[in-house]
Amino acid sequence: MNEEEVQLYSEDAVEKMEKALKHLSGELVKLRAGKANPAMLDGILVNYYGTPTPLQQVASINTPDARTIVIQPWEKKVIDAIEKAIFAANIGVTPSNNGEVVRLNIPPLTEDRRKALVKQVKVEGENAKISIRNARREAIEEFKKLGKKGLPEDMEKDAEEDMQKLTDKYYKKVDEILVKKETEIMTV
Repeated sequence: MNEEEVQLYSEDAVEKMEKALKHLSGELVKLRAGKANPAMLDGILVNYYGTPTPLQQVASINTPDARTIVIQPWEKKVIDAIEKAIFAANIGVTPSNNGEVVRLNIPPLTEDRRKALVKQVKVEGENAKISIRNARREAIEEFKKLGKKGLPEDMEKDAEEDMQKLTDKYYKKVDEILVKKETEIMTV
C-alpha cells in the first residue's frame, strides 16, 4: 500500500510540474518577439451579438509575412467589434481595417523593449519554478506523513530524493524554454 501511495503522490507532483511548464509556454507565446504570431491573439474575446466569443471563432487569422497578421472575419459587420477587442486587449499593436480585413502591423522591437521582454520572460520562468517547488514541497510533506504512518524510512528518503531529481529535471526544462525565448527576443 505504501509504495502505491508514494507513486500516487509522485505522479500528482509530475502532473503539477507539467502544468507549470505548459502554463509557462502559454504565457511566453503571448510575449511579442518582434515577429507576427497568431498566438499573441489568444485569449482575445470579441463581442459577437452580445456574447464574448474567442477571436478565432469569428474570423480566420493568417500571417502573410513576418511582420503582419491579417484577420478575416466570417461576417463583415464584426470588423468593428474585432478592432475594439484588440484595442482593449492592449497587446501593443494598433489594428487597422479596410472594410474587408483587420491588419496588425507588428513593429520591430526597440532595444529597450527587448530588454523589458527578457525581464518579463525571467519573471514568468521564476513563477514556473515556484509552482514546481510547491509541487515538490507538497509531495515531500505527503511522504513525511506516510513516514509517520509506517512507511519505511529508507523508502521515504528514496521518494524525497526522486522528487528532488524530478524537480531538477523540470528546472532544466524551464531554463531551456527561457533560453530559447530570450534568444528569439534578442535576435534582431
